[in-house]
Amino acid sequence: MRQLLSVFADDLRDWARGWYYYLGKKIGRGAKQFEAQKDLLVDILIARRGMYQRPFLHLSLAVIFLVGVVAAPIIADSYPGAIPKSLADYTPSSAVATSLDMAAYGVQTTTSEKPRDQIITHAVVVGDTLSKIAKKYSISVDSIKWLNDTKGDSLSIGQEVKIPPVSGIVLKVKEGETVFSIAKKYKTDAQKIVNFPFNDFVDLDTFALNVGQQLVVPDGVMPEAPAIIRVLPPITAGGTGQFLWPAGGLITQYPVWYHRAIDIANPAMPGIAAADGGTVVLVEYLRYGYGQHVIVGHGDGLQTLYGHMSEIYVKAGDAVARGQIIGRMGSSGRSTGTHLHFEVRKNGVIVNPLPFLK
Repeated sequence: MRQLLSVFADDLRDWARGWYYYLGKKIGRGAKQFEAQKDLLVDILIARRGMYQRPFLHLSLAVIFLVGVVAAPIIADSYPGAIPKSLADYTPSSAVATSLDMAAYGVQTTTSEKPRDQIITHAVVVGDTLSKIAKKYSISVDSIKWLNDTKGDSLSIGQEVKIPPVSGIVLKVKEGETVFSIAKKYKTDAQKIVNFPFNDFVDLDTFALNVGQQLVVPDGVMPEAPAIIRVLPPITAGGTGQFLWPAGGLITQYPVWYHRAIDIANPAMPGIAAADGGTVVLVEYLRYGYGQHVIVGHGDGLQTLYGHMSEIYVKAGDAVARGQIIGRMGSSGRSTGTHLHFEVRKNGVIVNPLPFLK
């Protein structure tokens, strides 16, 4: 009897072992196939990110609306006192709000300026001039002239003037044109075209363009026209000196509303220095966006970001000293050439870095 039990136990172990190896082999093969296809799926999702954003938002709002329509009668029946029986018994919140003296509470209304992602139209009124219109929309007079294909300064009441989103050129892409050829033709930097967040590209790795698509060329100028001279804010002359300049090179882009950072280009690919002592809070190796980048925390809610690096010499959690080389300049991620994208963040918000530099 014991011998039979022993044989049965051995058979049971062999049976379990067989299933173990069989399932392990199947699961392992499935995991390898998943890993092989995962990178392709990720690349597709990255390349097409944003394409389905608008349909998704529309579908989400429709679902929320339908849920509200279905749920409203149920809530009304369950809580009859929550909804007035007649409009006569109802006091709108606006009536209560207008009875309050907001000045007594020190409350002020601030209007946020919505970033312009496309061309808008301005109807000329009495007293309008090209310079006043340009000042109102924070763009150059020449940019308005180029977009409207006008040479003079005269305006008529009621005339509709097209306003570009930023100073520069707005064009339709022609066959054979690339980001680099357009940048060269209109005397600007290709990285500025890539930095404008509302420009679309067929391929985010090569920044290929569709024939006929609208493209914004920030700071571009018409051939034979003088370059736009951008006047820097006075604060650049007397920064706090709290941070060191992270690298030497040519500043190819100063902070603007859609790019609150400094781009420093240098084909020699110099080392990148920490702007101040602190702790490395993030190290990421990406093929899009900031590319290979590092974020260093300096205390008091201040952080600095170093983007598009080719090499990184630190890891998350490392303590770094002021001026310590943490990586090397490169062109990884959303980049058209070797440069450093340098950001300063205060309590998680990207701020103008110029006042913090010497």
